[in-house]
Amino acid sequence: MKEKLLFVINPISGNKPKEFIIELIEEKFKEDQYKTKIIFTRFAGEATQIVKKYSKKEYKKVVAVGGDGTVNEVASAIADSNAILGIVPFGSGNGLARHLKIPLKPEKALDLIKAGNKRKIDYGKINDQKFFCTTGVGFDAHIGHLFDKMEGRGFTNYIKATVSEFRRYKPKRYEISMNGTTIMRDAFLITFANASQYGNNAHIAPKADIQDGKLEVAIMRSFPLITAPGIGARLFLKNIDKSVYLETYSCKNIIVKRKSPDVIHYDGEPGEMGKILNVKIIENGLNVFVN
Repeated sequence: MKEKLLFVINPISGNKPKEFIIELIEEKFKEDQYKTKIIFTRFAGEATQIVKKYSKKEYKKVVAVGGDGTVNEVASAIADSNAILGIVPFGSGNGLARHLKIPLKPEKALDLIKAGNKRKIDYGKINDQKFFCTTGVGFDAHIGHLFDKMEGRGFTNYIKATVSEFRRYKPKRYEISMNGTTIMRDAFLITFANASQYGNNAHIAPKADIQDGKLEVAIMRSFPLITAPGIGARLFLKNIDKSVYLETYSCKNIIVKRKSPDVIHYDGEPGEMGKILNVKIIENGLNVFVN
């Protein structure tokens, strides 16, 4: 019996054309050995619908071709099942792919999937929303919300939005309960990390381990603008946890209370949630093709 593979392609992720991917798939997965289905998504959220539909047709190997948002939609549909996620990175950040050391070149990413090596990884939930890299509140969620409404995308515009909003943004008060204790913080941002990075090799939680059954909690307090370049450098040097402006914790469950409903981010996607946030880790909840 032929192996069944479902490829879910986001045509607009990373602002790069994807048509050549079809030829690559056909070249790597010959029709005499594999039964492949290739579907291009048309709107946000459709990837999850597609995967759920085809899982009923015994497609157990499901490949997300796109960025972290596409990966999130596909992975959310197969989490806690025996299906296996493949990733062909095509986003601007590619946080999960980079953490798992999945090649950024499509040909090599497809070779990795064809090789068939897999492992189980953890994933997280913030209220009812699954995440696989990071989720959080504060400044980065605020920027993500604004960036989603901007006409121009790309890393340059993201930096412009960050710089313009930095002076205006005020830290917010949070009550954070974890590991049997409750702390109060006026935080610039709080990140809950399953994987170590946001994407683009910006490591907000360098010690995060995607298989240890824990989340890393990174709480950053406000810092002077003059120190921003140094803090930015620390993200890419993987030593942000050494900054005097950041405190970190490891835990399985966290409850965050804030004054009012507000924005969040999850795997680079913007969202909105209420005053109380329940964040937790789900151990070994996802199968992924890896090196």
